[in-house]
Amino acid sequence: MRAFIYTGGIIHPDNITEHPKAEDLCIAADQGYHNALRLGERVDILIGDFDSIGQVPRDAVGEIREVPAEKDLTDTQIALEIAVDAGADEVILIGGLSGRLDHTLSNLGILEDMYLRNIHGYMTDGQSRVHYLKNSSTLIARSAYKYISILAADETVKGVSMEGGKYPLKNKTLSRRLQYAVSNEITVNVVLISVKKGGIFIIESKDV
Repeated sequence: MRAFIYTGGIIHPDNITEHPKAEDLCIAADQGYHNALRLGERVDILIGDFDSIGQVPRDAVGEIREVPAEKDLTDTQIALEIAVDAGADEVILIGGLSGRLDHTLSNLGILEDMYLRNIHGYMTDGQSRVHYLKNSSTLIARSAYKYISILAADETVKGVSMEGGKYPLKNKTLSRRLQYAVSNEITVNVVLISVKKGGIFIIESKDV
């Protein structure tokens, strides 16, 4: 089952190609409701403390779940748990990559958490699209995103390679302290990215 989670931050609607089908679950995390509206998407579940959304649109969503403002998890983290409890094994997060830096970094942690729980998915705001990968390999197809970067999520990651990039990257060691595999470009239809030891963020991006 697939779920879409709409969270806060700036999005670029014209660049977002990910849209739910009728059978997908759509969850909005607080002000992510406004991003869902901008994309013309329905909201099955609206969750949050509603500190940033204003008046709660009770007649415009399927279900509203209000949570306390003082809580351990963020609204987006709670939205993920709702999706998982509903049976989702694939989650697409829309938004969450701009605005407050603490929320952005927290959202990147959600991608790692998803991967380690065998939940497929990624996060996009229309300018960037982010995947997490650990001790494995994946294929990334060429798209409207011009650049592709690999950032170390752990202190040190080893055996990092990209086949099909403009700039060679083969069996490299990356450090979280010194990130240098940035702003590569895809020169073929599909690139193969692999990492032998450690976790990485794969970031497709474009100028807007």
